[in-house]
Amino acid sequence: MQGGEVGRGRLADRGWLVHVPLAVVFLLVVAGGIRIGMYHWRQGTTLIGGALLVAALLRAVLADVQVGMLKIRGRAVDVLCYGGLGGLIVFAALTITGGPFG
Repeated sequence: MQGGEVGRGRLADRGWLVHVPLAVVFLLVVAGGIRIGMYHWRQGTTLIGGALLVAALLRAVLADVQVGMLKIRGRAVDVLCYGGLGGLIVFAALTITGGPFG
């Protein structure tokens, strides 16, 4: 067996479960987009920020081989970036008064 074949075998062994963390995050983002489309921009934006916080949590607790495409850089950098951006989005959504439709 060559090196490439071993790599493909390892990916096949992990199966579809490796995509679950990213799918959870995407579903939260889609739900947030739907809420924004229904003119509930604060709830939608909070859901999108919450999706990033969930991504940070998943990246922090799951092993590198389990997080799939949520792994971009090192664990600390990923958690800091996901958590920081998610926290800022949630903070902005909850503190802005009025808004574009209110």
